[in-house]
Amino acid sequence: MSRLLYLFFFRLAGWKIEGLMPSEKKYIIIVAPHTSNWDFMIGLCARSILRFDAKFLGKKELFRFPFGALFRWLGGVPVDRSKNVNLVDAVANLFNERENFIVAIAPEGTRKYVAQWKTGFYFMALKAKVPIVMTAFDYPKKTVIINQPFYPTGNLAEDMKTIFGFFRDKKGKFPKELPKQLS
Repeated sequence: MSRLLYLFFFRLAGWKIEGLMPSEKKYIIIVAPHTSNWDFMIGLCARSILRFDAKFLGKKELFRFPFGALFRWLGGVPVDRSKNVNLVDAVANLFNERENFIVAIAPEGTRKYVAQWKTGFYFMALKAKVPIVMTAFDYPKKTVIINQPFYPTGNLAEDMKTIFGFFRDKKGKFPKELPKQLS
């Protein structure tokens, strides 16, 4: 029933999905550009319509009362960004401990403009030996665009060229100046 509701609202808003989620049991989805709180709703709709169980990382402050239980129910995993926590190792361990695990991450780390993306997602995928699935929310086209799985090689500079190449022409709800790596 909830899948039908998500599909109804998704289509009512004029959105569509281009591409399919991979058959792999473990991967990291990077979603960009992340410029609006609406990205979360678009992501929930796409996840429900495509029927895959992705988790998301969020700052621990989002998981306090009154919304904490809701965010956990929706698949959230709280992250403490105030401490010097090795998040890469923690997420890689989650992949190693589970038979199925999918996590969605916004590489900007925020909805605001950033001059450079965080690369934690890359090192998580490399350490856990899982692919990265590049996914864009292209607001002008009202399309969620899903790319094929990409396995990082360990050559960060070259791999980021491939990743940025996918996102180069995608626009968020509130388009911002592109990070230096994307210009």
